[in-house]
Amino acid sequence: MGLRTAVVGATGAVGRELLGILEDRQFPVSELIPFASPRSAGKGIQFGGKTYLCQALKKGCFAGVDIAFFDASDAISKEWVMEAASAGAWVIDNSAVYRMEMDIPLLVPEINGALLEKRLSGDLSKLSPRERIFSGPNCSTVQLVMALKPLRDRWGLKRVVVSTYQSASGAGSAAMEELSAQAIGLFNQKHVAPKAFKHQLAFNCIPQIGGFVSGGTYDAYTSEEHKIIEESRKILDEPDLRISATAVRVPTFSCHGESVNVELDRPLTVEDAREALRRQPGVIVQDNPAEFIYPMGMAGTDSKVESGTGLDAVYVGRIRRDFSVENGINFWIVSDNLRKGAALNAVQAGEALLSLVRKSR
Repeated sequence: MGLRTAVVGATGAVGRELLGILEDRQFPVSELIPFASPRSAGKGIQFGGKTYLCQALKKGCFAGVDIAFFDASDAISKEWVMEAASAGAWVIDNSAVYRMEMDIPLLVPEINGALLEKRLSGDLSKLSPRERIFSGPNCSTVQLVMALKPLRDRWGLKRVVVSTYQSASGAGSAAMEELSAQAIGLFNQKHVAPKAFKHQLAFNCIPQIGGFVSGGTYDAYTSEEHKIIEESRKILDEPDLRISATAVRVPTFSCHGESVNVELDRPLTVEDAREALRRQPGVIVQDNPAEFIYPMGMAGTDSKVESGTGLDAVYVGRIRRDFSVENGINFWIVSDNLRKGAALNAVQAGEALLSLVRKSR
């Protein structure tokens, strides 16, 4: 039986990716209800051989919706997620609004999918609207915890230091267009003023993603760095995990890279780590330095590297010992931030949710 499926933010970068994944994975959509900004209302969306017209959000618009995917701004989720849940829809929200709420599961299905089973183990008719809401993490957090989990499970995490190299697509379609325009402008000796970012991104690296926190534990950290730290702790169920993050925007169009340093509780070898990572669902190890094989967002057609752009996996490589600490290891992660970092993760959560709902009937 198909589901009346709403996608909020259907015309955005993540929303478009999500629609493609829903179609590719044959998610049981009986009717698509795409929502977008008022200026996009009436725009046609092709899905499943049909054309659906974008609608603007309004009171009562979620009546009869079975499941709603939110891929819009925090402001939109804050105003409309509860409306959708109160109308009886299951909601998977990719904004930051509910991520750190203690009663809302923050899901990466391969890591903590058991939270779904726990939530849906009783009488579903008695669930409150809040209990119908599930949150998706920040894109950088997703790929990090995918690599940390197998190491945590076998050797325990003592300390994590992560530096992110995040593409323009993480800031949306306008940011990608700005990077392209700036690059073309520089080659043609024309200046394109930054709008999506505080500084020019083309041929530059910007060590700021999000606003700076003022005061408290996270003084001088950015909001992105704060998210990575707190979300990783919640997803891994490691509230006291010692973790530090630095988030940098880099002039690439797709995929986020992360340099990760981990100090573990118990000894391990590099080959032990490779094997544990190979066994983690959703992770592919690309680690053969002698053949110049390591994760990249893009690779040429003659390369032996499977580039991450447009693919679902989290790629891990450059796995090596950190000899400066006991039980230390370094590695490099690449993943398509629009897919596993956002849209794919949401669809996987929806698939797991649907499977459990069907079993309960």
